[in-house]
Amino acid sequence: MKNFPLELVPENYQRVAKMLVCALQLTETDVSVWHGLTKVLSARLSPKERGALAWAVLRALTPEQIIATVEVVLPQGAGQPVPPLFNYMDQAAFWADMAAPDELEAYCFNSFNRMPAKRQAAFLDFVQGRAAA
Repeated sequence: MKNFPLELVPENYQRVAKMLVCALQLTETDVSVWHGLTKVLSARLSPKERGALAWAVLRALTPEQIIATVEVVLPQGAGQPVPPLFNYMDQAAFWADMAAPDELEAYCFNSFNRMPAKRQAAFLDFVQGRAAA
């Protein structure tokens, strides 16, 4: 690796390397540069390459550091819906914008199952009508 010719390094890897160097050097003054690195990694590396990079970085951390990192990175979800400020539809839309997919499915499934049969039928007609349109 000592005399590895730079011209053999693909351009996307060169750009990733430059952005990583910037992030490491600017950490003390501008932590937002790490968000830029995330965008460059997403644009320039494949999911498999990003996964390999994440694996290597996580292996360099202690178990406690890994947990702390994952807790920051993984979505927390929206929690349970709160009472509406204006009306139920506005509050439901606001909550759904923040909810994780698992939360959406859980509340949707259980809300539907608690509806009276007539309301379930009307809901299904509405949803199926939208799908057809």
